[in-house]
Amino acid sequence: MELTEENLLTLSVYLKETLDPDVNVRRPAEKFLESVEVNQNYPLLLLHLIDKAEVDLVIRITGAVTFKNYIKRNWKIDEDTGDRIHMQDRLAVKRLIMNLMLHSPESIQKQLSDAVSIIGRHDFPEKWPELIDQMVEKFNTGDFHVINGVLHTAHSLFKRYRYEFKSQSLWTEIKLVLDQFAKPLTDLFLATMNLAQVHANNIEALKIIYNSLVILCKVFYSLNFQDLPEYFEDNMNAWMTNFHILLTVDVPALKTADDEEAGVIEQLKSQVCDNVGLYAQKYDEEFQPFLPQFVTAIWNLLTSTGQQPKFDSLVSNALQFLATVADRAQYRYLFENPTTLGSICEKVIIPNMEFRESDHELFEDNPEEYIRRDIEGSDVDTRRRAACDLVKVLSKYFEAKIMEIFGSYIQLMLQNYAEKPTENWRSKDAALYLVTSSASKGQTQKHGVTQSSDLVSLPQFAAQHIEPELAKLNVNEVPVLKADAIKFIMIFRSVLPKELVIGSLPHLVRHLGASSSVVHSYAACAIEKILTLKGLDGGLLVKGEVLGSLAAELFKGLFATLETQGSEENEYAMKAVMRTFYILQERVVPFLGDLLPKLTEKLTIVARNPRRPHFNHYLFETLSLSIKIVCKTNPAAVSSFEQALFPVFQGILQQDIQEFIPYVFQILSLLLELQTAPDIPEPYMALFPCLLAPVLFERQANIHPLTRLLQAFVSHGPHQIIAQNKISGLLGVFQKLISSKANDVEGFHLMQTIIEQFPPNALEPYMKQVFVLLFQRLTSSKTTKYVKGLIVFFATYAVKYGASNLVAIIDQIQPQMFGMVVDRVFITDLQKVSGESERKITAVGISNLLIDCPEMLNSPYNAYYPRLLATLVEFFELPQDESILPEDQAFAEVDDAPGYQAAYSRLIYAGNPKKDPLQSIGDVRLYLAQGLGKLSPGQLPGLLGQIPEPNANHLRSYLQTAGIGVA
Repeated sequence: MELTEENLLTLSVYLKETLDPDVNVRRPAEKFLESVEVNQNYPLLLLHLIDKAEVDLVIRITGAVTFKNYIKRNWKIDEDTGDRIHMQDRLAVKRLIMNLMLHSPESIQKQLSDAVSIIGRHDFPEKWPELIDQMVEKFNTGDFHVINGVLHTAHSLFKRYRYEFKSQSLWTEIKLVLDQFAKPLTDLFLATMNLAQVHANNIEALKIIYNSLVILCKVFYSLNFQDLPEYFEDNMNAWMTNFHILLTVDVPALKTADDEEAGVIEQLKSQVCDNVGLYAQKYDEEFQPFLPQFVTAIWNLLTSTGQQPKFDSLVSNALQFLATVADRAQYRYLFENPTTLGSICEKVIIPNMEFRESDHELFEDNPEEYIRRDIEGSDVDTRRRAACDLVKVLSKYFEAKIMEIFGSYIQLMLQNYAEKPTENWRSKDAALYLVTSSASKGQTQKHGVTQSSDLVSLPQFAAQHIEPELAKLNVNEVPVLKADAIKFIMIFRSVLPKELVIGSLPHLVRHLGASSSVVHSYAACAIEKILTLKGLDGGLLVKGEVLGSLAAELFKGLFATLETQGSEENEYAMKAVMRTFYILQERVVPFLGDLLPKLTEKLTIVARNPRRPHFNHYLFETLSLSIKIVCKTNPAAVSSFEQALFPVFQGILQQDIQEFIPYVFQILSLLLELQTAPDIPEPYMALFPCLLAPVLFERQANIHPLTRLLQAFVSHGPHQIIAQNKISGLLGVFQKLISSKANDVEGFHLMQTIIEQFPPNALEPYMKQVFVLLFQRLTSSKTTKYVKGLIVFFATYAVKYGASNLVAIIDQIQPQMFGMVVDRVFITDLQKVSGESERKITAVGISNLLIDCPEMLNSPYNAYYPRLLATLVEFFELPQDESILPEDQAFAEVDDAPGYQAAYSRLIYAGNPKKDPLQSIGDVRLYLAQGLGKLSPGQLPGLLGQIPEPNANHLRSYLQTAGIGVA
């Protein structure tokens, strides 16, 4: 692709079409861009287009987003696909991108900044050592548009230091950055603080200056996260003095009238709270001299800040700072005075737990966001969550005092509600939140609260204040309190009396009919979580017979929810449907005539525009469950499911709905595995040639389900595949998989099934080439995972075709090569093989080499015999070796695969238990002993004398158990 005006025009047209709401316009444009992105100059064309001021800004921004995503997918060189970016393009991008980013509009600057950070993650410092110098150099321009661009890039590049695991390479990189960047950053910070004084009366200048201070503080946080750098420790006074100034500064000119969005001052103070909170948590000894002034400043901040949403992040970070300080033994004295605790509860905690008007608006207008914050744990920046965290810390150390203080407030709030329920419902909401926060001492996502305070009687509280709320007939009355009551049951489900929890199910089912999205979503979520509770016997608490009496109403409520506007793809309702199917098992069959058409109709609708991954996943899980439940007792019902699902699946495959194709392959595998007919039905065989298309294997998400589907074809119709002359196509798939470090295991699984199912004469023309490919890969890129797969493959071959044939085919490639396999593969790595089925196949295959292979008893291979026998005994008796080869280290960090990808999500209920290919063989130790017993008389004592004594003792034990005497 040449850098011509014509190509730039073509590119802009396709970028514009990717924004078209019409899928018939948008998809082809996306496909075109996907097809040309491997061409040389493609990234440079994008950058040139982005730089053209005369091009519509929307197109330029789209180009910047496309460029960033292109870099994200392709900059890391994937071992399997190779480098998808030409080297000249890589060098040109790094040469152009910094300057282009710095003179671009802000909306484009952010996208390019992210792209720089992605490139930096892979190339810095080794392949892009000049990056930091380029950035520091721009600090001297005095142009704050440029400086802020550099700071944004620095923030984007360094923020990964906040979450990356400690390693030598990370320390080396951070040290290099600090050596070059810490002093210029500090100088810039101090100069910018000075400019804030100089331009105190210039509002436009102040906006830019304070925006710079926000990013400077963010970069400071990233560079200080892993450990306290020496430079920042030496200059702590300068930073902390100015942080204190920023916390206490009042800049009336920068105050915004907007109550919703945080202004620059709120953002800055919030980040400073984050920074000093980091120091209080991780570097408390060095930070100790500065702490008292920050406690005072943050306390004053909390007691003087309003309830408007724009202050939420600031208040949240300030509360988190107090929680951090209160959790440190040396600072606990600051909080232990009852008057101080009372003041904290009254002036800080309770005001920040109140249900504000903005919360109510979120509840009604944006229920998804409300739910995400309230029960999914994404409320980390909310006042309520931070106040709750502070309560938990204070309750840990001053439980009795805190409970006494809160007890009186809770009583007062509940009394207020009782006097005027319609007007004072917010009082009960705050009381419920306070009880939830203070009573919870240990909590997990899976089980809810698992440990609660002894000072709060949760069963009594639930009986007095929760059950009556849920029992009210009108499910739409004060919906916030309904949601609170349901959430209370959901959170404390593991510690409340089981009869109370199960007794709440009918009430929860009624609340599925609530008009509030939050209420019916909470009801569905609570039902689903109760259905996963375990009883004392380890089984599910709610049994099928108990749920059966509720089933009709439950399904009616759940499917009504899925027809309610705004909840058509409600993931909580769909997950509850799935869980109900699972518990009811065959009791669900009478309902399926009505429910399956609804599920397939829903699938048809969501396939047009897949938006909600969780909903889609639970939908496919439910369909898988339906198939399994029905076909368990009625195998002939497979055809009914095929008739219902094939038309939808055909549409998904034809339209290339990437998100759904892995699911379709899994369900097709399940249906094919359940087939009882002797031959694979024609619709499947018509699909088979398409499944061998290389393009399908370019998407990582397809590979596991597609390999499983091919295995199902091989298992059920080997003669049909042979008749279609598709063996070479199938082996082509094996070759592609085996050459990939990421997918070689799938290749081995496929080949193992082929060997087990195909007659030897059908494979004979191809087998030598298969072995050649395997040895080529072993030589070029050996990994532990590959060696384990190779050993199992060799063992499978020995079991199926005979151990002598294994020796012969390897020696055909190179004389006496089998000796090297025994020495460098079997003896070296046998102990690494894992997996019950894999270890059994390996044990039998290696045993066959020892007991049924004349070549192993004769020269030259008899030299390896005692060591291989000793290794097999160790394989039985020693723990599995979990060490990995050095070559695996780089491979351990698997990143997103390149290309337009949907992630592969395994369907639990579409899975089938692994079959034991060697069912006729029981104890593998006895199998070895019985085989050794057939050796010529007198050989056994000699063998026992050639292996180490511990191994020989184990072997004598096997022989004794098998009733074989050793002379």
